Amino acid sequence: MDVSLNIWVWTVVGLCALIAVDFFIGRKPHDVSIKEAGIWTVVWIALAIAFGIGLLAVGESQASGEFFAGFITEKSLSVDNLFVFILIMAKFSVPTHLQQRVLLFGVLIALVLRAIFIAAGAAIISSFSWVFYIFGAFLIYTAWKLIKEARADEDEEEWEENKLLKSIETKFGVADRYHGTKLFIVENGKKIMTPLFVVMLAIGMTDVLFAMDSIPAIFGLTQDPYIVFTANAFALMGLRQLYFLIGGLLKKLVHLSYGLSVILGFIGVKLVLHALHENGVHVPEISIPFSLSVICGVLVITTITSLMASKKTAEREKAEEAEKAAVAGPAGPSDTDGGASTPSKPSGGDGTV
Repeated sequence: MDVSLNIWVWTVVGLCALIAVDFFIGRKPHDVSIKEAGIWTVVWIALAIAFGIGLLAVGESQASGEFFAGFITEKSLSVDNLFVFILIMAKFSVPTHLQQRVLLFGVLIALVLRAIFIAAGAAIISSFSWVFYIFGAFLIYTAWKLIKEARADEDEEEWEENKLLKSIETKFGVADRYHGTKLFIVENGKKIMTPLFVVMLAIGMTDVLFAMDSIPAIFGLTQDPYIVFTANAFALMGLRQLYFLIGGLLKKLVHLSYGLSVILGFIGVKLVLHALHENGVHVPEISIPFSLSVICGVLVITTITSLMASKKTAEREKAEEAEKAAVAGPAGPSDTDGGASTPSKPSGGDGTV
């Protein structure tokens, strides 16, 4: 797709305007309701659909298909990333009314970082076609890693701070409590960070790791920097509202990691085939319509099986609790008087009671 500088400028200006509106709406810290999150989630998805249809309307059917494939892939990867956001929020005990501010700045950081990664990726790809082999191998490895992590029995998941974040905290100091939306305060004549700023740093550093997966994945669907950037932007823009909308539902998507591993593995294979084709090897190339159908199909199947598995688990746990209650029997007076019905053990010559 041939994109002029003017289109790039107007696209960035439009996205900045949308970010400004989002910031203006959420400028005052408050607990985000399900209704508010639902409305804005629909708005952001509708804007993405409108953009894709707009590409189709101006005769860019291939670009439109690539955008939708990239948007859906990035959105699904973003949903998986919400798991980590939840762990970070819990780790730092972020008050609910401040979580939206953390996520807003987290999204801004992610957009800037991904723009840098996209520019670097596009420059590398245009100069070195063999980089597709690296991207493909990395995605296949990531897919295997996701399956391995999903199969691991981790009942108590907890996010751990990395060495860089710990060193920053040690150097600048951190306040012992939140101070509203302030990022820094002066304490004993020294300027120190608030926990809110530390959380934002944690989200930003995590965004770098997320980009390592998502950028190669979308370059496997399209090599057009404009489509890569806009798909990433629209996928991230509604992430804050999605966090509050499906926060409780995330725990029920137990098979999401398996679905994402299939998608990343599929795109990894697609990248390797594309690299072979670029090097003159006669291999079949995977079309965008087929890629889009595979991605959507995997996500639908994953969601259905996840909800079914979660329902069965809930029913099994409920039955086990009922069985335990039946075995224990109704509580009697002896259950509440400190065990008076059980004869006390007399004192023995060995000094025990």
